[in-house]
Amino acid sequence: MTQDTLPQQKFQYANRLLGEHDIPLACVEQVVTVNDAKGKRKVLGSNQKLKFSPTELIVYCKDFRIVRFRFDEAGPESAKKVCLAIAHYSHPADPQLLFGFEYTGKRHHGPSGDQVNGADHGSGPQTPLFDRSSDWDREIKRTGASEWRVCSLNEGYSVSPSLPEYFVVPVSLADQDLKQCSGFFTAQRLPLWCWNHHNGSALVRMASIRDPAQQRKLDQRICNAVTKSHPKRGDVLKSDLDKSLPSIQDIQTAFVRLRQICIIEPFEESEEKWLSSMESSRWLEYVRAFLKHSSEVVYILEGRQASVILQEDEGRDLSCVVSSLVQLMLDPHFRSLTGFQSLVQKEWVMAGYRFLDRCNHLKKNSKEESPLFLLFLDCVWQLLNQYPAAFEFTETYLTVLGDSMWIPVFSTFLFNCARQHAEHRRDSSQSKSLSVGVEQCLCFPPVWDWSQQFSLKDQALFNSPLYVGKGAPCVRNGAVKTFRRTKKNYSSTLRGMPSLKNGMLGEHNFLPRRNSLVLRLRPDLSQMREPLESPSERFFRDWFSRPVDLHGLLLPQLLASHLQLWRLYFLRWVAEAEIPRGGPITAFQKLSQLADEIETLQRQLRQYQSGMPTSTPQLECHRMYFRAGTPDNPPSPPPEYLTSSFPFSPIGNLSRRSILGTPLSKFLSGAKIWLSTETLASETA
Repeated sequence: MTQDTLPQQKFQYANRLLGEHDIPLACVEQVVTVNDAKGKRKVLGSNQKLKFSPTELIVYCKDFRIVRFRFDEAGPESAKKVCLAIAHYSHPADPQLLFGFEYTGKRHHGPSGDQVNGADHGSGPQTPLFDRSSDWDREIKRTGASEWRVCSLNEGYSVSPSLPEYFVVPVSLADQDLKQCSGFFTAQRLPLWCWNHHNGSALVRMASIRDPAQQRKLDQRICNAVTKSHPKRGDVLKSDLDKSLPSIQDIQTAFVRLRQICIIEPFEESEEKWLSSMESSRWLEYVRAFLKHSSEVVYILEGRQASVILQEDEGRDLSCVVSSLVQLMLDPHFRSLTGFQSLVQKEWVMAGYRFLDRCNHLKKNSKEESPLFLLFLDCVWQLLNQYPAAFEFTETYLTVLGDSMWIPVFSTFLFNCARQHAEHRRDSSQSKSLSVGVEQCLCFPPVWDWSQQFSLKDQALFNSPLYVGKGAPCVRNGAVKTFRRTKKNYSSTLRGMPSLKNGMLGEHNFLPRRNSLVLRLRPDLSQMREPLESPSERFFRDWFSRPVDLHGLLLPQLLASHLQLWRLYFLRWVAEAEIPRGGPITAFQKLSQLADEIETLQRQLRQYQSGMPTSTPQLECHRMYFRAGTPDNPPSPPPEYLTSSFPFSPIGNLSRRSILGTPLSKFLSGAKIWLSTETLASETA
């Protein structure tokens, strides 16, 4: 119940799987019970007893929300039962107790064959899942990796339990040779091909070799095979990620500190203290470390035209981040929406990243928990923030993708590897006594089927108004033509950057802002360079000294002023940090309206040239969430709900003083709920 009626447009952005105030049990980080009168406070785990009657329940969520319930009128036993039930069911003892296993049983196909759980699907390109050899074949052809082949040695997961059934290896390595040497690698994880540069250099991932006696021999054998796959027989360099980058435990520690700063500590501190606390968390330091290391790998592949092997203990944690960032910087295909999703599917899901353990869905072993995927999304956001016109997707898309980890429905984030996915799917089918025919329909949907969560209208928030594809239409002298950029050799169009010293940019910080449309005079760099400049320093300097090709190589700027806190993800629920009718969303709204107007005029022009009446309804959907106005209906000013946290803004949500009840009031008489970090005292003031 509310004292005033909120406008209907307040909550246009809705998740089909979740109610307005729903919290998935997998999203629960910690359950805390409080008794104000006795001054008691307890963190509840599974199968624990509660000796005092709670007056308040605080739920800390993995998506940085804090949800508070007050039991003002509920009886003490009812309050106890609610607290214990939430604590118990948020700690499932087995993966099959996760909601996804119940959800798959309700999956059905409509008359058209493509309707799932009543969701409507768009007509866009499908994301390859890389669970079949044909997906890998297409990727080989797309990258021109003619000296690599699809290997089916692991069909039925007979060689390595954590590798996919199909992966790519050098043509010169036979299946029999691979099978013989697989036992020497950690977890039998054979080297995996990731990507090929058009100059012939390759990016490869490899687990460590367990037997020191075989180390040199196997290293030489793999390097020789990678060298033979290079048309110019280029060099092969190995990067030991375990020695070069922070550990998963270090990243988890930094994340815990970051959470403490963003949602738990009060926002009444001075700005200087808050910034120093943020620096001491080391989160941005680690983001920068991964971006820097990925840039160095890019230099080897692009500048030296040499292949790179990323080596890690098992090759399924840090290498997921680095290999994905390298490909994102080098290949514009992965900066499109479908391309980015295929990158995550290929380098994370099918490569065996342990989502079940790293997300700690079962809350069994906190030592295995680490937010590596969120760190990767933060690194992607840094690139997107510096080069917004180079990406087809928006930060809203990245935020929603991060949130989807905590909705235990999607195969993308439920399992540690493809084999575990297959086994649980089979066991679930047997437990439900399903026939073979029905079993084909019983599967966990990938997160890339966004119609499971959002309407086509809401999915439009994923589309950037600044992005221009390679085959973008343009109008010249009244005629619509297609503007196609010619393929350029990356190494002939490098962009420069001041020298990297100990991971920091050089002292000559004279670079203009990126993506500027205004031509600026540049000083003569040749007179400012140090006499002993290394080839890598020259590579980065040259790249940053020239205009950016948004469809070519991208390199991150690594000064402290260039790396920022991802506010939309980390601070969106904090009312104190919000800017009403302000922030980046206001510019995004105007740009979206302008892009929509241009696209509307282009459609009308195509209609006119084809002889179709302009009043014919358009079948295609609008690409932009915010629509352009018409002569009869001009665009309105920024609406009230448009804030710096949009579309996740708590303004007008349960943190409002006007809300007296909650959707749970039918179960808990007199409960009150807050969705912010405001204290109860300030709420009742």
